[in-house]
Amino acid sequence: MIVVDDRRDRSRPLDVASRDDVDVLEGRGAGPAAARNIGWRASDAAWVVFVDDDVVPSDSWLADLDTDLSTAALDVVAVQGRVAVPLPAGRRPTDWERNVTGLTSARWITADMAVRRSALEKVDGFDERFPRAYREDADLALRLQAEGGKLAMGGRRVTHPVRPAPWWVSLRLQAGNRDDVLMAALHGRNWQGDDAPPGRRPRHLLTTACGVAGLAGLATRQPVVWRAGLAGWALGTAELAVARIIPGPRTPGEVAAMVATSIALPPVASWHWLAARVTRRRRLKAPGPTPELSASSRLA
Repeated sequence: MIVVDDRRDRSRPLDVASRDDVDVLEGRGAGPAAARNIGWRASDAAWVVFVDDDVVPSDSWLADLDTDLSTAALDVVAVQGRVAVPLPAGRRPTDWERNVTGLTSARWITADMAVRRSALEKVDGFDERFPRAYREDADLALRLQAEGGKLAMGGRRVTHPVRPAPWWVSLRLQAGNRDDVLMAALHGRNWQGDDAPPGRRPRHLLTTACGVAGLAGLATRQPVVWRAGLAGWALGTAELAVARIIPGPRTPGEVAAMVATSIALPPVASWHWLAARVTRRRRLKAPGPTPELSASSRLA
């Protein structure tokens, strides 16, 4: 077993470092894509299994993994495990908990993903231009498929507990908008496929534009402009807050967090997306595993 310690602060030793069956490699603190590249390149296994540090394999995981890999067709280059996210009983999940449950239906995620070493070598592994735990796995899946490989769902299972997170975690997650811009640049605007939901980005951009127009109207003393702008901003913000509050536990703390973050979320998301658009060419010029990718490739 190989563990890549990608922590920027390594003042505390890892609990697994003393185990004889674990090799701990030092990462560069450059994110999961870079860490996984260090791990698989240090291995000589025919199949490389990527498992995140926050998942708990089932008791039969090893036996189920053996079944998944031994029964995989020759043209299957990756087999994903099934992820379960336990939720608290007796109440509705919070916004953060609902976000994590998205892993149960996500494809193709490296929380538990086995990939043929030959396929990793063919595409030169993960694209380290993705610095976050976001989209780097989808990018790998698209490049594997562009080379003619197939991806399959296995039968093994892992549990992904919901880690504690600050009340403003939804704002931190908006940095993923930067990776969406890179995905569109590499694989085409429709890289998620025709059936993928459009998401909230258009609404976020519109809400933010209304807010900016309202502030500009106030600054220039144009009543019609600031009233219309602030009304549009208030309507968009209220719609977002209500959409996030209704399915949740509706406790005072959760409601307060949803209201506060819904005010900040549209401009934060818009900022990350617009900033990534501005720096897209510079990011594309950074070294990547495959400089020419098929814009027509899609997740199966």
